[in-house]
Amino acid sequence: MGSHLLKKIDTKYEHYLRDESRLVGKAETISFPESHDEIVEVIKHCYTNNIRVTVQGARTGLAAGSVPMEGHIMNLMKMDKILAIRSDRNGAFYLKAQPGLILSKLRELIKTKRLDCTGFDESSLEAYKQFIESEEMFFSPDPTETSATLGGMVACNASGARSYLYGSIRNHITGLKVVLSDGESLSLRRGENFAKGRELRVLTDSGRVILLDLPKYNMPRTKNASGYFIEDNMDAIDLFIGSDGTLGVISEIEIKLLKLPNVIWGAMCLLQKAETVDRFVDFLRAECEHVSSIEYFDSNSLEILRMQKIMNTAFKRLPDVEKDINAAIYIEIHADTEVIALDTLRKVASELEVIGEDSSNSWVARNQFDKDKLYFFRHAVPESVNMLIDQKRIDYPNITKLGTDMSVPDEYLSEIMNTYNSMLKERNLKSATWGHIGNNHLHVNILPENEEEYIRGKELYVEWASIVTQMGGAVSAEHGVGKLKSGMLTIMYGDKYISEMRKLKAQLDPIEILGIGSMFSVEEGDVK
Repeated sequence: MGSHLLKKIDTKYEHYLRDESRLVGKAETISFPESHDEIVEVIKHCYTNNIRVTVQGARTGLAAGSVPMEGHIMNLMKMDKILAIRSDRNGAFYLKAQPGLILSKLRELIKTKRLDCTGFDESSLEAYKQFIESEEMFFSPDPTETSATLGGMVACNASGARSYLYGSIRNHITGLKVVLSDGESLSLRRGENFAKGRELRVLTDSGRVILLDLPKYNMPRTKNASGYFIEDNMDAIDLFIGSDGTLGVISEIEIKLLKLPNVIWGAMCLLQKAETVDRFVDFLRAECEHVSSIEYFDSNSLEILRMQKIMNTAFKRLPDVEKDINAAIYIEIHADTEVIALDTLRKVASELEVIGEDSSNSWVARNQFDKDKLYFFRHAVPESVNMLIDQKRIDYPNITKLGTDMSVPDEYLSEIMNTYNSMLKERNLKSATWGHIGNNHLHVNILPENEEEYIRGKELYVEWASIVTQMGGAVSAEHGVGKLKSGMLTIMYGDKYISEMRKLKAQLDPIEILGIGSMFSVEEGDVK
């Protein structure tokens, strides 16, 4: 049973051994289940035969969570359907989807309201009629890669730029179906099952009770996707969001949609003085309640874009950034009326003048054409860095992407930015920094010229993990821990709490077949 779904890894499937982290793994077999029942079939076969399983979506992750170390790959990309829709008494809508649905397709389905109703029950059909007649809706999580799958986003508690206002994907998940390592299933709905302190009782669909001892650590009070979500009296569903495929296989996901704001405008504020960034961000956080995103690009990022525009035809439509611009802050305004949006823009322009910047340097996007240009600008930076890394890998194949995903509490933003910059200068390492500065969450990308610089860069990241931990921060804010950051998770929580996490995993995965190498550093005997 289930074995007929497994295919041997050959040259046709070799690309499934890697993801956007650029790490390459190994596996013997792969499957492409198309339903919850087929997931159960494969898992039961692997459980019976003690075969390790790595779950994949679109492999857009940056922490190598979907890179296998051995055994079997379960790729969920064929599970891309909307299964149901419902509404509540407040007029909110909820979509139940399979985990392989990619974000861009989900957005298009929500925008056009053209759902395939095949298999919908009567209540879903009625809710769908209401949905068609309703106001425009949207799903707020927006990671850079719109080809990411919904399941992958849940696995790492993804967020993106709009998380400044709307929070991570955790805030928008209302239901999960999870297949455990032995093939049993859990059906979880938000608000129905809570822990008592640090003891959690879950009930499988077959009626078996599983008692879980939750770790005793306290999570950092900042943007966080590091380790298992644990707190007193927590909702059971939150344990599986951000669990990196180590506790179960997510087969169904229910998401809550939000009303699309009537007005969505963007503005790119170009700063001549990098030292004004902190003050400007503080102002935006304190005075601009209708801002959904606050994104940062340092001078090195801007210089990379200048060069790409000259050297690469794909980037010709990038807007010009003058040489005297040393930082950029992108904001997105979500408002009910244009009057409110204009008032926000006036506040921003006024503050720029107060801090000694020229507000006329800013670009404002109010129509879709201009907004698309700003979106292209935002996404061109990480794309360009990936291209630079790939070029270096031709001569130095061991080099992988070195990008931080750390966050700190508000009061440490200026200090951590100075720390990053001074330590990079001391080590003579090139870099580009951008990211979600509204959440004190920056992606520092080291650009090594050779393997020696790559090693020094990795060592520097470990040092930063200790510094960020001392500030009360998180070593991963949105990408998850995966396989690349397991050592940093140990720095953040210490051996005692890592041991407690391992014990929790063992209560749900006693023979340890799920996600080996993700979340926890591999111990002797972990890999056969």
